[in-house]
Amino acid sequence: MAVPHPPPQPQLQTALTAEEGCFATSADRKYYRRGNAFIKRCLRTREFLLGRHGIHVPRLRKESLRNEADTLRFIRRFTDVPVPLVFCDFEDDDAYYLITEYVEGVSMADLPGHQKDVVIAELEGHLAKLKTLTSDRMGGPTGIVIPPYRVLCETERDDWSQLRPSEHREYVFCHNDCSQHNVIVDPATLKIAAIVDWEYAGFYPPRFEFPFYNRKGPSVALGEEVDDTEELLRFLNSRLV
Repeated sequence: MAVPHPPPQPQLQTALTAEEGCFATSADRKYYRRGNAFIKRCLRTREFLLGRHGIHVPRLRKESLRNEADTLRFIRRFTDVPVPLVFCDFEDDDAYYLITEYVEGVSMADLPGHQKDVVIAELEGHLAKLKTLTSDRMGGPTGIVIPPYRVLCETERDDWSQLRPSEHREYVFCHNDCSQHNVIVDPATLKIAAIVDWEYAGFYPPRFEFPFYNRKGPSVALGEEVDDTEELLRFLNSRLV
């Protein structure tokens, strides 16, 4: 019997394909602005990018956006911490969409040093409010567990759903990616207009919230900074059922 040929595979569509309103693309996401709406979505499977080591498969591409949507609603309900209003979130054609209000302002990273000091004082007040929200379970408000980016870089595990609860409400709410780039500021008043990018947020030990906002750059240890990723990963592994 003749062996049938496999069905033709869809050609990889570049994520840089122009779409109306799209102003930026990363290896994981596409970003749009339409009027007062800010839209980000994960790449579809057919849009995955080809790199030096083959096709880049984004990790937790849908779960992280679901967690961010849940987190934004949770924070607006229980605190006055400034975050964007969620208009809607949904899945369509293998992509998960998060649509929020577009918040005007500048990135804290673009401010001069003396102005950043003013912003940091307010930011630390907001983070202190989040720490008053406690739980005996790790993860986001609806149970999705997305460890901090710096931890995910050290492990291939994506499923952290089987973490043992604590006997006490020892976990506090953390942003877990609180870099200067994720703080939007009104340049006229230096008030924080919004804290954004909550994909890794949830209830964790307080030490998970490292103060990356004290300098420019990503939410990972740089130079001679203390690198806590192995310690955090050991802790998470120790709580697996």
